Amino acid sequence: MRYSEVLHVLGGLLMAVAVAMIPAALIGVAEGMWAAWLVSLLIPGLLGFAFYVLTPGKVDLSPREALAIVGLGWLGIVLTGAVPFLLTGTTSSPSWALFESVSGFTTTGATVFAVIEDLPDSILLWRSLSHWIGGMGIIVLGVAILPLIGVGGAQLFSAEAPGMTTDKVQPRIATTARLLWGVYVTMTLILGGAYLVLGMSPFDAVNHAMSALATGGFSTRTASMGYYSPAIQWVTILAMFLAGVNFTLHYRTFTGHPREMFRNAEWQWYLASVLIISTICFGALAVAEGGFSFELVRRASFSVVSVHSTTGFGTSDFAAWPLVAQVLLLGLMFMGGMGGSTGGGFKVIRGAVVTQHVLDEIRKVLHPRAVIITRVGGKPIREDLVLKVLAFLAMYMATHAVGTFILAALGHDLVTALSASLAALSSIGPGLGEVGPAANYGHMGAPALLTLSALMLLGRLEFYTLLVLLIPSTWTRKHRTPRPPRVWHRERRRAAKTGRRADPMSSWPSHP
Repeated sequence: MRYSEVLHVLGGLLMAVAVAMIPAALIGVAEGMWAAWLVSLLIPGLLGFAFYVLTPGKVDLSPREALAIVGLGWLGIVLTGAVPFLLTGTTSSPSWALFESVSGFTTTGATVFAVIEDLPDSILLWRSLSHWIGGMGIIVLGVAILPLIGVGGAQLFSAEAPGMTTDKVQPRIATTARLLWGVYVTMTLILGGAYLVLGMSPFDAVNHAMSALATGGFSTRTASMGYYSPAIQWVTILAMFLAGVNFTLHYRTFTGHPREMFRNAEWQWYLASVLIISTICFGALAVAEGGFSFELVRRASFSVVSVHSTTGFGTSDFAAWPLVAQVLLLGLMFMGGMGGSTGGGFKVIRGAVVTQHVLDEIRKVLHPRAVIITRVGGKPIREDLVLKVLAFLAMYMATHAVGTFILAALGHDLVTALSASLAALSSIGPGLGEVGPAANYGHMGAPALLTLSALMLLGRLEFYTLLVLLIPSTWTRKHRTPRPPRVWHRERRRAAKTGRRADPMSSWPSHP
């Protein structure tokens, strides 16, 4: 582990956080909180500058160092992101500040504040900015970093479009990130413009555009999107759906290949689940309320897309819906959006692989001698990737069970504990019971909030990038592949002159 290179990149990340605070700090100055925002800027800015300047500028990362940077970088970002909540007096509780920061950067959207309108505008903008930055970070993590290190079956969604995959840390990740940033910014501007046209104030339009594209869920209103007109809600449904789509497919659409999205198997699964579950929820609501109406279609579609894309915006309290609708929404909380999107959850592509693998196993029982290869959308899936997906599923379910147990042990009822744990792990935000769309997390104590913060980070960063920090071998120099000795290079040159074949074992050191 080359610590100097790790610190160099971490320094750049912390300085980026300081730069991202500037728009919120400018509003904070107008609100008379210049000292609080100045200190909030200086903490990540000076610390990042010291790391960046005092370490070598040349960076050539290995996968292990990339993992360390992702894990440590996110920890540093959420800790420094919590500072403005404390220094501006928005809250005096460190657990509240940390929870809100983690919820923002992981695009979860869960909040501890009961009345959002009481928050300063600078804090409202900082919450939305944390969403927007975290959403792009998740896209780069999913499309560029995780496929490189080969964890969690992320390779399944890394190659949806030619030219978007990475085979080394430098420099193609930087190229991929720039391309995805362009798509991300363009879609945010389009959505913000649509909100302005439909009557949102400029401040609200900016905040909700960043929150929707990041599938975050933070709003400037306590009533969330229920505060706005039906037209704005329909536009938000479309925005949330698109934000839950793999951004490499958006890139291919913008570059003249729109058919690739419709041919993509994961997109077909995603669209089908939205349509089917929206129809079932609409039917359940219609039966419960004794009639059909276009408003019920909008309410059902909004909640289903909001939960499926893991955005968390709300227009109605689905915790009061018929039980069948609540169960379906819990299933969508687990599934989440597509791989390579800003959405959280288990991911649609993994769900498709697990489903197809189960069906194949049933076929093998009927035909024991048949050679059956798991396929999704007609494309074969390697057996090692199937095993990684199953391992990820086991880890996901075990972590959810542990989180549910801890929350229940802290005194919360089973529905609240189960749904809050799942909402945090899948980056949804609202759950059921005491943490439904009409409620918040402010009534929970510090132990529960810290537990949920850990679940948000673990689920959003796909476990490995944080758990690897706990493995001692991550930080040691053991098990490094030895470089060829100089005598081997001399042997190669001599062989080239004489025409004979070099024997690598003649000069390669023996291994114990």
